[in-house]
Amino acid sequence: MARKSTSADPSAEATKPPKAKKTRWYHNLWQAYKITARYDRKTPWILLGIAVGITVVFTVVGYFSGKLVYFALLGFTFGLVGAMFFLSRRVEVAAYAQIEGQPGSAYAALSTLRRGWTFSQEPSAVNPHQDTVFRGVGRPGVVLVSDGPPHRVAKLLEGERKRCARVAGGAPVLLVQMGKEEGQVPLRKLTRHLSKLKPALTKQEVHAVNKRLMAMGGAKPPVPKGIDPMRVRPDRKGMRGR
Repeated sequence: MARKSTSADPSAEATKPPKAKKTRWYHNLWQAYKITARYDRKTPWILLGIAVGITVVFTVVGYFSGKLVYFALLGFTFGLVGAMFFLSRRVEVAAYAQIEGQPGSAYAALSTLRRGWTFSQEPSAVNPHQDTVFRGVGRPGVVLVSDGPPHRVAKLLEGERKRCARVAGGAPVLLVQMGKEEGQVPLRKLTRHLSKLKPALTKQEVHAVNKRLMAMGGAKPPVPKGIDPMRVRPDRKGMRGR
């Protein structure tokens, strides 16, 4: 009786998809450094100054206290931590600077909010100038975040506020203008601004309000001026083919 071959089929091995490489922490760190250095060319010198400065201070303290090696190593460690902390703060500013002014930048910031918030990926209101309003629901209530100049988004926000208020069941409807002009919230401060809002709804109420808003639907594409969608007739010859 012939024995069964226990060797693996080479053709099956060849068809297996390659394993995805794990992203190491130092790869993420290098990526963050490149983003920050591209945004601010002084970044390498600032990082070096923080690391060396903290190390020197600890080394001096260790020299006068008689524990030079211990304090030098401790200073080197704290110097690296200080440089990493600066880099983590700076990379956030650089990332927001790269997406600021681009379509969907408001949602990119809003999507980083911690759990407790639900924001629709598609804008809930859009005007012909491509100004947008993103709708979210959280403990503070319904939040409408606009992206565009104040003189154009004010009317867009008010219209969306009235539309949401009809189905919100008495939940607060808050308006936030995101932008660089006076009275607006900068993109990099948007999540912090929303996090400071006081809770007004329970978790059950948040779920109920969000369900009603989702049933209401999202934005409809703006119709060009001079076109009445109720009077547009189909091209019957084009439908039949000539």
